[in-house]
Amino acid sequence: MRYELIVIGSGPAGRRAAIQAAKLGKSVLVIENRYRVGGVSVHTGTIPSKTLRETVLNLTGWRERGFYGRAYRVKKDIDGKDLNARLQMTLDHEIDVLEHQFTRNGVRTIEGAAEFRGPHEIAVTDPKGVVHIFGAERVLIAVGTTPYRPPSIPFNGTTILDSDDLIAKPRVPRSLTVIGAGVIGIEYATIFSALDVPVTLIEPRDSFLDFVDREIIDDFVHQLRDRGMAIRLGSKVDRVEVDGQGWAISVLDDGRRIRSEMLLYAAGRIGATAPLGLQNCGLEADDRGRLTVDPVTLQTSVPHIYAAGDVIGFPSLASTSMEQGRIAACHAFGAPIPPAPAYFPYGIYAVPEISTVGLSEQEVREKNIPYECGIARFRETSRGHIMGMQAGMMKLIFALEDRRLLGVHIIGESATELIHIGQAVLNLGGTIDYFVENTFNYPTLAEAYKIAALDAWNRMPRCDDHQQSALDRALPELKRLKAQGPKAKAA
Repeated sequence: MRYELIVIGSGPAGRRAAIQAAKLGKSVLVIENRYRVGGVSVHTGTIPSKTLRETVLNLTGWRERGFYGRAYRVKKDIDGKDLNARLQMTLDHEIDVLEHQFTRNGVRTIEGAAEFRGPHEIAVTDPKGVVHIFGAERVLIAVGTTPYRPPSIPFNGTTILDSDDLIAKPRVPRSLTVIGAGVIGIEYATIFSALDVPVTLIEPRDSFLDFVDREIIDDFVHQLRDRGMAIRLGSKVDRVEVDGQGWAISVLDDGRRIRSEMLLYAAGRIGATAPLGLQNCGLEADDRGRLTVDPVTLQTSVPHIYAAGDVIGFPSLASTSMEQGRIAACHAFGAPIPPAPAYFPYGIYAVPEISTVGLSEQEVREKNIPYECGIARFRETSRGHIMGMQAGMMKLIFALEDRRLLGVHIIGESATELIHIGQAVLNLGGTIDYFVENTFNYPTLAEAYKIAALDAWNRMPRCDDHQQSALDRALPELKRLKAQGPKAKAA
């Protein structure tokens, strides 16, 4: 059988590409090696981890502790069954929605392991061992990633785990060590810390989440240490051992030994491309299993084969993967592709949440842009008082030259929701005036935008009405001269 598009993988990139191609009237086949569609995002990644987080926040009463104290809990004894119950309900719903979308759009799916037999030929081995051969005019590789498992770590699936093991059989240990302070490691470390599990976070570098504004990270680290989490930066794990009681011993290169009932290794992921037989279609993955693509079209070095999602590397977000899948499908069939927005948001579902869009303060300094910052604490808002919030902040960065918004950085409750207001203003070229002059619902956490903007406005240089009017008239001409180059600007 021959299809106009075969998609390998049904995660965010694969599903969006398949449905987009189907809406363009193309015949589409999606190959998924799990028994149900959804990919890494639904089964072991985005959806499970965020569901686990929400379950923990609800059962622990985390959001109410500002009123009732740190000892407050909705459920006193929380175990793995509590964590798993909501998880399964959520996954079943997500899969049901996705299967309905495929059916409604005429996308065919098949369960099995895909392998290239040639540039336009793919073999699929189903669970019964039967091999099906399909022809493809175009192919999208969207297989995602798997946890990196170095041979030096004695994984056993019970006390020494990767992130897939953790989701497969969630339980609440008496203590936890997390190796790796990337997004995944940070999220799980803080989720279990919210369960009042003693957590030690180990990271060989001297910093983490380097793409996030440093002031936000400083506040984040303060909150984590304030609730008792041990953070060991600049510490490399030399080896991991198991003691007589089955507990994990992390031996650091400086001789320190960290003992915990459970150890989560979350130091990196690799592209799940090894079983695909890439050599048969003229492709080659890098040493981390990732594929290189054209950043605009998502084409690999073989023009009719595209790749999208985590398998192509940074930023490895479900939101951007969906957009990549759509762009790949549109390009493959000659449909118009609207220009991508200049900035997209990052969301880190730790406890507390972190979200950011635009330039960080460090990046603004590197670009030599004169700027001013404004800060709002969530406790300064009436909504924050109602919710009993003791922490959380929003940071806005504005250019002094034209008062444009340059970046939004948020830590605290609903950060990943609030960020979209800043995202819209940023991509539309808005200025500080939008936040100062517009009305926000009251009481809401969104009022923090006005508070932070006024905080920045109070620090900005002042000029009288006549000077401001002259400046407003001159700005368009200054921008025109600036665009013409250094000589015109100097003149």
